[in-house]
Amino acid sequence: MGNDTNNRPLVILTGPTAVGKTELSIRLAKTINGEIISADALQVYRGMDIGTAKVTREDMDGVNHYLIDVIEPEDEFSVAVFKEMAESAIKEIYQKGKVPIITGGTGFYIQAVLFGIDFDSDDDNNQEYRRKLQQLVNDKGKEYVHFLLKEKDPESAMSIHPNNTQRVIRALEYYYTTGKKFSSHNKEQREKTSSYNYLYFVLNDDRDKLYDRIDSRVEIMFDKGLLAEMQKLIDRGLTRENQSMQAIGYRELFDFFENKTSLEEVKELIKQNSRHYAKRQLTWFRREKEVSWINYPEFNYSKDEILKYMTDKIKEKGII
Repeated sequence: MGNDTNNRPLVILTGPTAVGKTELSIRLAKTINGEIISADALQVYRGMDIGTAKVTREDMDGVNHYLIDVIEPEDEFSVAVFKEMAESAIKEIYQKGKVPIITGGTGFYIQAVLFGIDFDSDDDNNQEYRRKLQQLVNDKGKEYVHFLLKEKDPESAMSIHPNNTQRVIRALEYYYTTGKKFSSHNKEQREKTSSYNYLYFVLNDDRDKLYDRIDSRVEIMFDKGLLAEMQKLIDRGLTRENQSMQAIGYRELFDFFENKTSLEEVKELIKQNSRHYAKRQLTWFRREKEVSWINYPEFNYSKDEILKYMTDKIKEKGII
């Protein structure tokens, strides 16, 4: 497959938030002699463990994980940085004679590595425009800047949530620099073929069951001490403006800490935003090509059956 004679093996195991990717990816890694690269836009941050449902050392069960706890929550992180770090991890995994498994729910990150998406280098002349846009976010709000994108590139505006200011700014910046729509650029990139011999698994469940799991996961986060974790982050100076703090499960808590809303209201809002996020993730995965959907009901909710199905497909593909 693809244009690389090495036919480099790669397995992707993804799906919406709270679907159960972590446990299965670890079992898969043990079965196929793999190591795991996290494609999660939030687990890269140190000190953000509970709200990101970060895999624990104990859960890892001896399986090596990459791109977890690699930067501070004050730092900016982007898909271009992710791609660079993931490619370096893949190289390291190959050197050990193992199979890289990318797992996590950030579809754009997965796509970037799988299809070798090009990210135009940031020119200095873009910096000023980027600062201007950031200032507009601060002065007039996220919705205003999202509206500007809607005027220039309605398709990108449809696919990028107003809260994802980093990507909204990136899309506007791309339009400003090249005069072309970011959505057209993404379409071109999506037409690329992969240089990997890959399998792309998407775990899914009935919507009601998935939503119930999301709701109970939010309750568990609070039981585990999400408020104390958030207090620590606020104490070290993090604010709503930090990229890391725009994440679901954190951004909603600022109103609670500022006594603008009750704990119950915040919990409900986090559940609602997480359900909406799961819906957007599934929309993204449905758009990807050559995806193997794994629907829990079709496997009678048996993790053993799912694991066997994935392993058989991996062997068929010549990945192991």
